[in-house]
Amino acid sequence: MHSKGEKPRAFPFAPLRHVAQTAAMKHLALSALALILPLAGCADETLSGYADPKAVYKLTEIDGTAFQAHATITFPEPGRMAGDAPCNLWFGAQEVPYPWFDGSQIGVTKRACFDDATNRAETAFLDALGEMSLAEVQGPVLILSNDDGREMVFRAE
Repeated sequence: MHSKGEKPRAFPFAPLRHVAQTAAMKHLALSALALILPLAGCADETLSGYADPKAVYKLTEIDGTAFQAHATITFPEPGRMAGDAPCNLWFGAQEVPYPWFDGSQIGVTKRACFDDATNRAETAFLDALGEMSLAEVQGPVLILSNDDGREMVFRAE
């Protein structure tokens, strides 16, 4: 112990102990980061990560009315969507996290469609797809909808 008036001696390696603790904490943090980083970004959090990647979803109705023409949606790879419109093929990116849906940036081939009914069906399909903002996958059923009450129902073929 210390006698009166004598100052306690400081531990001569106190700064080194702090350095060793800091180094150990950094090592632990880096090890944890090394384990977590490979997992980050691996999972597809878009609709294509929740829908069956092998399924071809056929449009069965728009806004409660049966859709008679042929139109589909598929999710061929993470963050991508594509399908058949009544006349053309269409494709696009799907980059918003599920359950959101963004059909506003769709590309379409430019085949000549001479049938007025097919042109009307294609316009109705592509216009509706571009307005959808939410998605729900329930087994073989895919439902796209928006805040205005519009809805597209697809069933896996």
